Amino acid sequence: MLSWFRGRWLDIVTAIYIYNEHRGYTAIDKVLYAVRRHFPDDTQFIAQVERHRADEHKHYLMFKRWFEKRGVMPLAIDRTCGHIDRFVELVFGKRIDDLDLDKFIEQGNFAELCRVISLTEQRGYRQIEILLRHPGVLEDRSLTKIFRVIKQDEPSHWAPYDGWIERHGSRDPRWWERAIDGFIHSELLFLKLPMLFVNPALKRRSDWPDASDPPKTQAALAAAAPELELAEAGPV
Repeated sequence: MLSWFRGRWLDIVTAIYIYNEHRGYTAIDKVLYAVRRHFPDDTQFIAQVERHRADEHKHYLMFKRWFEKRGVMPLAIDRTCGHIDRFVELVFGKRIDDLDLDKFIEQGNFAELCRVISLTEQRGYRQIEILLRHPGVLEDRSLTKIFRVIKQDEPSHWAPYDGWIERHGSRDPRWWERAIDGFIHSELLFLKLPMLFVNPALKRRSDWPDASDPPKTQAALAAAAPELELAEAGPV
């Protein structure tokens, strides 16, 4: 019985993670295109966002390989379990895919998006620290390695956006932005995750989240293989 509960919990947690990692790099694609157009001379910031995007894609591929080695597909989790999805919708009143980032930047609102991204990444880091103390995760050596890689990468993900905010004299996050972040996390942890756990109708995906990615993105799997192998071969 304990084994079933552990397996069910891991199934849900990893499904949420693979959704969020995929949403992460596809959303950053939009940010990156806009940053290149509007801040072409800020080469350091562009390079940092490119690294962030590459890390999110790497993390997604690591989770994908973890599922492939188990011979199962992830559970069908949607955007209601996406932290950045919910954050963007609550702050801007639109879905990520509906944001016009060119107009957004032209109106001087880019700092607001930077704060949302930074808070999301910092939340992710704190959650990883908790998971790396969880016995259900620690019993799975491969999953432990994945989360340790993410923990190592995570601080470089919010740093570029905090740096942009500081360089442009914008404000730090206000209490209400931090409150929204906390609400989204609590909603997922105490409401959505338990509901998914007991939902007998929750099915597995029939395809991978990256099935609709452009060919260039899908081709990055082969290019990322050496780095993934190195990460998976590293110490626990």
